[in-house]
Amino acid sequence: MEIICESCQSKFRIADEKLPKDKTAFLKCPKCQNRISVPPLSKDADGTDKPDLEEDFFSFDEDESDGYESSDKPFDFVEEEGKTALLCESDPMITKTIKPVLDVLEYHITEARNSREALKNMRYHNYDLIVVNEYFDAKNPDANGVLIYLERLHMAVRRNIFLTMITRRFRTMDNMAAFQKSVNMIVNVDNIADFDKILRRGMADFGIFYQAYKDCLA
Repeated sequence: MEIICESCQSKFRIADEKLPKDKTAFLKCPKCQNRISVPPLSKDADGTDKPDLEEDFFSFDEDESDGYESSDKPFDFVEEEGKTALLCESDPMITKTIKPVLDVLEYHITEARNSREALKNMRYHNYDLIVVNEYFDAKNPDANGVLIYLERLHMAVRRNIFLTMITRRFRTMDNMAAFQKSVNMIVNVDNIADFDKILRRGMADFGIFYQAYKDCLA
């Protein structure tokens, strides 16, 4: 079967007989060393083995040979200096507060309806800003598919994303909780009315933190 690394998008093949039939296998990408989960194989209608996609957040029901689908790959015509944001929030009241802030900051916004759609978008695009509710499409905030995917990203990609987590469990701007959750900033729902000021401050701190590093790269 063909396996695609979620971090660097490298493709490689592995013989089906080398994969366990009844449990998830974990492999390391030979290029970036990212940990890849491969779901157990199940029988297709014709008797052939196939991955159990319904149990795997990181597989997509699409065929790369089908050609280009613009609806799956937005922002084709964003200007060169345009900024992009991915919003993963199910509460319409919270979305109503966040979107105007991102509009004022001139972000081109993609709203994901569920984790699978968010992961598909991230597969094709590197977003400058991602806002995720820890309960987005998840009953257990510690098993949030979007946050898990972002945590596994290669650092060369991840450091260019400002990741904000919306939560009810932690206080706003709790740096230790942010570190533990592998996000750049935490915003408590109770403070969502001040999202504009909180986001601007967090991104300013983020810019200062990486400025010396980016100057060295330049």
